[in-house]
Amino acid sequence: MKSKIIVIEGLDGSGKATQTALLAEKLKAGGKTVRRLEFPDYGSPSSALVKMYLGGEFGSKPEDVNAYAASAFYAVDRAAGFLKDWKRDYESGCILLSDRYATSNIIYQMAKVGDDERDSFIRWQADFEYGKLGIPEPDLVIYLDVEPEVSQKLMEKRYGGDNSKKDLHESNLGFLLTCRGSALYAAEKCGWQVINCCSGGEIRTIGEIAGDIERVVNAALC
Repeated sequence: MKSKIIVIEGLDGSGKATQTALLAEKLKAGGKTVRRLEFPDYGSPSSALVKMYLGGEFGSKPEDVNAYAASAFYAVDRAAGFLKDWKRDYESGCILLSDRYATSNIIYQMAKVGDDERDSFIRWQADFEYGKLGIPEPDLVIYLDVEPEVSQKLMEKRYGGDNSKKDLHESNLGFLLTCRGSALYAAEKCGWQVINCCSGGEIRTIGEIAGDIERVVNAALC
């Protein structure tokens, strides 16, 4: 079987890790060979520049590092992980289930460019990561659409109200609003599957969202 890369994307606080874990268990229960990936890989030295960026060492605002430089930080971390860790799994016919991927650069870094530069940024990102760095393209991208105000409330619970624990992106609601616009634009442009995770200003149940994800994935794997 040819390997498949399935990516679950979303803003911070959208429940990506929870949904990725649930989907992995369902796929394994169905007899699939599954490997979970998570980016950035904070356990690897390759994420050092990402940590510095999100920690504010290059500036206190996301825009202090331009879209292309910041994208390179994340891209190098992914390329290092592919070469060192999961290339063999990809070549063996495994389903690779990724919590974030190269597509995250489109969501978070495209938010820094003008509307008239969006399409060229999408092309640049694909050429840079899939072409020049050589990581494989995803087969399916699922975007969990959570209203930023809702994701902020979820992060407040996660961090117990301690805003100092939020990184450079998480602490900037205005930036996250722009990122959501980037994500929805990219979803339409690139053919991502969008799952609405909110209802009435609140997050839908984990089970409801998981059911929607499972239906999308099953259709893609048929």
